[in-house]
Amino acid sequence: MEPLELKNDKYFIIKHWARQNPNLTVGFTTKNDGKSHFPYDSANFAFHVGDEEEIVCKNRQDFANTLQFPLHNWVGAEQTHENFIKKVTSVNKGKGAFRYSDSFKRTDGFYTFEKGILLTLCFADCVPLYFFAPKQRALGIAHAGWRGSVSNISGEMIHCLKKEGIKEDEIFVVIGPSICEKCYIVDDLVISQIERNLAQGEERPYHEVKDGQYSLNLRSFNRQLLLKAGIPAENIETTNFCTSCHHQQFFSHRRDQGITGRMMSFIGWKEGNNK
Repeated sequence: MEPLELKNDKYFIIKHWARQNPNLTVGFTTKNDGKSHFPYDSANFAFHVGDEEEIVCKNRQDFANTLQFPLHNWVGAEQTHENFIKKVTSVNKGKGAFRYSDSFKRTDGFYTFEKGILLTLCFADCVPLYFFAPKQRALGIAHAGWRGSVSNISGEMIHCLKKEGIKEDEIFVVIGPSICEKCYIVDDLVISQIERNLAQGEERPYHEVKDGQYSLNLRSFNRQLLLKAGIPAENIETTNFCTSCHHQQFFSHRRDQGITGRMMSFIGWKEGNNK
């Protein structure tokens, strides 16, 4: 079953998480209904791609109003395709929300237990991972391109949550919109790194399409890594949305030849009673 539902042209929500937890704000933006101009048109949320900072802030402020989640409560990261994860608390509110220069450095994942903080990361083909431990009210997100995936950022997030006393079977994960295997062709260098994470006889998340060229399913690869980390299969859901195929809704770094905007993953508890 598809875990995402289009709320309007602006964003998707993780439907059952949001419906079962009214104060939980969680989802993934589309590229629509923003102020950015070509080639970032129109709802670009990333500061680092060459768009005007003032326009990016306007897109963010407009979306903050839509979510009713103040922009000064957001946090953002300088994403470096690694596996470094930060625990976020109320003292970090606003870090990376209004400018790239004060984002969390060298960070590709966040988690928090606190209300009133919106964790955000930016994407245009890489895999967004969402983590939710309802019993402990823990929330997390991670950015998994092929480098982050082979560095096992998904397993690193599970390790962080386990250190907080959360058991694997208490953690639920949604794998969000990213480039699909049909659109993602990689070379031997990438596959050699993927192979380091796979045991002999284990299912391969890729297949060769011609000599030295492979179709890679990064979503399936991250699912395998989550299973290895101890997350039960029934706790993992994966979207069918591809950032390259679904061109009317998403930016795609590969499809758009590297000059494009970024969508945003987000998750956070609103202030108030968490019911």
